[in-house]
Amino acid sequence: MSDKVKEISSLARELKTHLKQFPNFPKEGILFEDFLPIFAEPDLFNKLITAFKLHVGHKKVDYVIGLESRGFLFGPTLALALNAGFVPVRKPGKLPGPTYQVEFQKEYGSDVFELQQDVIPKGAKVLIVDDILATGGSAYGAGELALKAGAEIVEFLFVMELDFLKGRDRLHAPVFTLFGGQEEKFKDS
Repeated sequence: MSDKVKEISSLARELKTHLKQFPNFPKEGILFEDFLPIFAEPDLFNKLITAFKLHVGHKKVDYVIGLESRGFLFGPTLALALNAGFVPVRKPGKLPGPTYQVEFQKEYGSDVFELQQDVIPKGAKVLIVDDILATGGSAYGAGELALKAGAEIVEFLFVMELDFLKGRDRLHAPVFTLFGGQEEKFKDS
């Protein structure tokens, strides 16, 4: 195991200890993994960004695309750390000017995302970031928008992944998650 992989694993283990779990949120039968406590402590937030920056390494990245809304929490900071621009993907009606739009399916139903046109130049290399990879619907939608803009998706980055939902199988490019999550859905016994 390389020193870089060891360091990322060490950071991930530490960060995971700070997650909080909320049973039956947002609906019955779901165990919600909350990573917001990481942002309450600057040292932990810095370690999150460091882990992603170490993973990205020397890959060329022009833009980080953050998904509404939790991708906004660390996407801009990661973009600065990589000397890249940040571009948000938002729900309809939140971005001015002409936008690309895509409808996608996610765990709790369907939704729509938008990306401003003419913000990402054709051929730009992008990372797509969000907090959790579940079914992959939101990330897939963001990937479709990046492709409509003519961007090249370098990779999808997530803080954690709910492996049992197999969301990575839907995505257009390699996937990196800092740590895995639940093995199966929460069952209140």
